[in-house]
Amino acid sequence: MNNPKRDLLLMFNDGSMTQKDIEQEVELLHVLLYDVERIENLVIAHELIDLNKYRLINKPAPLRNFFRRRNLKPFEFLNCKN
Repeated sequence: MNNPKRDLLLMFNDGSMTQKDIEQEVELLHVLLYDVERIENLVIAHELIDLNKYRLINKPAPLRNFFRRRNLKPFEFLNCKN
């Protein structure tokens, strides 16, 4: 699994963690985010509200296209089903 370049801000209550513990926490967060950010999981958890066409889109193919699109259209909103 590749480590993508991302910025993570980690806040700890006390300074008793060693550098090795911090690296382990970052690796575990990376594994968690890798699973959560997969497009299949995003498609399952979201729906698209398109006010231009007055539609609610929750089918996988149009949602995948929405996530891959670079230019966003006005009045399209992503809604989390949770």
